[in-house]
Amino acid sequence: MSVSEESRLHFLPLRPDHIPHLIEMEHEAYPDPWKHGMFRQEITNATSFFRVVYCDDVLVAYGGFWLMVDEAHITKVTVDRRYRGQGIGHELMMYLLEEAVTRGAHTARLEVRENNYAARRLYERLGFHSVGLRKGYYAKTNETAIVMARTLRDF
Repeated sequence: MSVSEESRLHFLPLRPDHIPHLIEMEHEAYPDPWKHGMFRQEITNATSFFRVVYCDDVLVAYGGFWLMVDEAHITKVTVDRRYRGQGIGHELMMYLLEEAVTRGAHTARLEVRENNYAARRLYERLGFHSVGLRKGYYAKTNETAIVMARTLRDF
């Protein structure tokens, strides 16, 4: 399955019944996966904008941001391993950034694992640039996070 020019992706608000599937994807994607309660907080947090992504009837990705005054802090961007490399992450990020602008964000910021080269390339193609490092940010692996940001004035 690949994403075509006429995208078959559908973005839906996170619901409690999505969480078990997201937990499975988290455990495959991260050494320090989010827990059930962290996803539940995304549903109730007034500053959170969090979506699951379906391609046809299959949940293939999820992601979101917190709107902090005029900054969108991207909290998650995850694509199921079986669907990576098909442009889904790019479409999800474009959707999130457009929603952030609609909600009044002027900048977007995120952290990415230093050795996550695929994600870093995606963010760079979307206009993000490195603005700092957070050594030992990922507690379980002691990995460094690269802090990336971009302005949203041209969205």
